[in-house]
Amino acid sequence: MSKLHRICVAGASGRMGRMLIEAVSNATDCQLTGALDLADSAAIGQDPCAFLGLQSAVAITADLPQGLGGCQTLIDFTRPEGSMRHLAVCRQLGINLVVGTTGFSADQKADIAAAAQDIAIVMAPNMSVGINVTLKLLEMAAKALATGYDIEIIEAHHRHKVDAPSGTALKMGEVIASAIGRDLKECAVYTREGVTGERDPSSIGFASIRGGDIVGDHTVLFAGTGERIEITHKSSSRLTYAQGSLRAVRFLSGKKSGLFDMADVLKLK
Repeated sequence: MSKLHRICVAGASGRMGRMLIEAVSNATDCQLTGALDLADSAAIGQDPCAFLGLQSAVAITADLPQGLGGCQTLIDFTRPEGSMRHLAVCRQLGINLVVGTTGFSADQKADIAAAAQDIAIVMAPNMSVGINVTLKLLEMAAKALATGYDIEIIEAHHRHKVDAPSGTALKMGEVIASAIGRDLKECAVYTREGVTGERDPSSIGFASIRGGDIVGDHTVLFAGTGERIEITHKSSSRLTYAQGSLRAVRFLSGKKSGLFDMADVLKLK
């Protein structure tokens, strides 16, 4: 019999939270033991599985110790301020974390790394298996196309996304910059307006589109003389993020500490 993974989901009433709850409910080796949401959410006190037509022994709560009490791993796709609150309590209670939240500051990332000395954490801006394979392809392409090709990263998301560029686009930029020996902080260009002059060949450009219900599209353009190469990943459902998150939960099973990413989970390193 496979090991049962006891999971709590943060942001339980949100779009991603509901997708995670559905994925956990459908997985034979997973059990939903907690569901968290903001104190002013209309979902507080409700069964997190009600939207699926199911009943569970769980009620959505804003009480972190109560919601986390029975779980081994918290899956968190919320916002940085919420994730940092969750991190502190998980560290105190010895609960592992799968973090898909984006938009962390450098100081917040340092705090997460410090907490990973006491608990095990998988942190990735995108939990999709496909996107993480794409990152590996980008690393290979960047090394081969390091000279003579201009690099632009274009991403598109739904109208409700609050950060730009997306965490996934930034991760793509980091992977490419590392592969060709550049520092993304020094070479990234996020805005262009007016008379900008010729393009700096050492730069990595970003463009962000927000509209409708786009789940997430990412394209990296390597534009050379006489040709261009485009590597694209398109998400049509958040289910891919949820399934990747469960793979991360399984990867953390039995681990006591450490900071990991999806490349570790998928053995791409």
